[in-house]
Amino acid sequence: MGLFISVTHWHYFSPLPRIESHMGFVNHTVVTHFILLGIPDADGLQTILFITFLAFYLCTLLGNLLIFSAILADPRLHTPMYFFLCNLAVLDIGFSSISTPKMLTNLWFQSRVISLGGCMSQVFFGHFLGSTECLLYTVMAYDRYVAICHPLRYQLIMNRRVCALLVAGTWITSSFHATILTSLTFMLPYCGSNVVDYFFCDIFPVVKLACADMKVIEIVTLTNTGVVPMTCFHLILASYIRIMYSVLKMNSAEGRRKAASTCASHLAVVTLFFGQCALIYTQPQQSKGLVTAVHIFGNVVTPMLNPAIYTLRNKEVK
Repeated sequence: MGLFISVTHWHYFSPLPRIESHMGFVNHTVVTHFILLGIPDADGLQTILFITFLAFYLCTLLGNLLIFSAILADPRLHTPMYFFLCNLAVLDIGFSSISTPKMLTNLWFQSRVISLGGCMSQVFFGHFLGSTECLLYTVMAYDRYVAICHPLRYQLIMNRRVCALLVAGTWITSSFHATILTSLTFMLPYCGSNVVDYFFCDIFPVVKLACADMKVIEIVTLTNTGVVPMTCFHLILASYIRIMYSVLKMNSAEGRRKAASTCASHLAVVTLFFGQCALIYTQPQQSKGLVTAVHIFGNVVTPMLNPAIYTLRNKEVK
């Protein structure tokens, strides 16, 4: 099985050598921590970026906590749509907290070390919450489909039990998905540099450090990261095709306007989410600057925009 050694101090740019045992087998070192290089080309901008990202993070926490509290406190908002929105607020708080605190620490204190467990947590929770959000958008699209295409049966179809099962299913399914991805990532042998050329631990930056065939790694990660988003995208697309067909059949202009208004907020956040996924995970070899900008937007800005998109267009939430 090989003799493993523990690494407690690993210089930024000096990978440890692989050690050959007397049996002739090559042994791999055990990575105990990684070094996050942070945001590329950010030298001299640390203070500005720190203040900007801190402001975004605080607004994200405040906005989503307000929506969460309002929905829980007001019985008029105890409907399926707001139940799903309440879950979305929790997801946005969690998603923004995966990488932002560590990124702020990196910018202000130049603390670039992250433990192996911390790196695994970022990969797991990033894909766990990301997959849950993706599935939740699909459930919300189904909710809009039932509301517009079957309005008379809406209360019967989208009852509390069904809503609870749908939401529970999104969280449980995502936990399995994230567990598979994290296991595939950290079961790989890491025997070279432990320097992650990124601002947080994600699959592509981490697996680049693995001592394994990169083509196999990319096929595995692309297949797994694409399963949930592509399935959800096609389900949402099917829902909205059916919704559009029903809206076009409406005789009342007021009915069409209300239907369009009902779907506008959901379509806006879905476009933001899937646009980012497409840029990051379908083209992993593209410009690192573009991927970094998109990832920062998705991790820092989008969780703040979601409550604003739903609140500003919604009289009930106001």
